[in-house]
Parts: sequence; C-alpha cells; structure tokens
Amino acid sequence: MTEIEMRKKRGRPAAFDYDTALDQAMYAFWRYGYEGTSMSTLMEAMQMNKTSIYAAFGSKEALFEKVIARYINGPAAFVIQSLNQPTAEAVVRSLLTTAVRNLTSPQAPNGCLVIQGALSCSPEGKTIQALLAGIRREIEQRLYERFERAKAEHDLPAEADAKVLAKLALTLHQGISVQASTGASEAELTAMLAFALTLFK
Repeated sequence: MTEIEMRKKRGRPAAFDYDTALDQAMYAFWRYGYEGTSMSTLMEAMQMNKTSIYAAFGSKEALFEKVIARYINGPAAFVIQSLNQPTAEAVVRSLLTTAVRNLTSPQAPNGCLVIQGALSCSPEGKTIQALLAGIRREIEQRLYERFERAKAEHDLPAEADAKVLAKLALTLHQGISVQASTGASEAELTAMLAFALTLFK
C-alpha cells in the first residue's frame, strides 16, 4: 500500500459529504445536547474519525456552531418565518402550532436544539451556553419588534406591552420544547394552545 493510499485510509471515508456529515452531527447534538454528545458519539454518527472531523469542521465547539447555523436555517426556520404572518395572533399561532408539530415529530429528536443544547453546562461549555442564550434573545427581540408593529397597525391594543407578549410567546415556545422532550404528545400540547392564543387577541 502506498503512502497516499494509507493516508486516505486513515482520513475521511471516500463517500464523505460535508452537508450529510453536518446533518448527522446536528441530529446527534439535538438528541444529546452539547455536553452530552461525546466525540465517540459524533464519530459514530458522522462515520468519520476524530482527525477527519477536526480537519473538516474544526473543534467540537466549532462544529456545534456550524450545526446551530444549519438548524436555524433548516428545521427551526419556521420561527423567523412566523413573523411574516399578517397579525400578532397569526404570528403566535404559526410559531406555536408549528413548534408543537415539529418538536413532537417522530422524524426528529423531540424538543428544540437551541433550548435543549445547553440547558446545563460546565464552565467549559459556557461559550456554547452564551451562544444559545444570544439566539434566544435575538428571537425575543424580533418578536417584540413585530408586536410593536402590530400595535402601530392597530392589530394589538395600544396599551399592550409588546415586551411582555414577546417574552410570553418565547416562554411558551420553550415550554413546548421541554414538554415535548419529556414525552408530551402533539394532542396534549395543541389543547394547551387554545387558551394561550387568546392572550394575543
């Protein structure tokens, strides 16, 4: 065996596909969280050895950051898309009903990767925890701005507190994620939404 052939054997598999490997990493982190996902878990999920993962994606932290970007623009894209609905109630209805459907789907790990990813972290994981907290703050800010617009358009009462409504909508979304991750069904969470949505009329 030549030296080149030996390097190929030690490196990435011939069938390596960047996007596929990133998706496989995303599902591993989604299922186990950042700290709960070991390098051995990633190696098995991605079908790559440690050296190849580092060469293609950088450190575990760098890989997770790439995974989060992919998640936000993929499975979680509905969060930002919901802001395009014509009314405040429709925004929240779209956000939460889609969350219930997606986060309880048997086709993917239950719960939200952004929420589940770093619910508890050791000091070594504080950077990741801060990253995810920043994403949640950005979503809350986008919701606040959307509800302020709803007030200006007389879709919400002038006295409505857009900051409180934004935090409530995000808290409901986070609660759905936690409930879904612990086994709550789509039917159970949908029943809860019937009352929650009355708060945005």
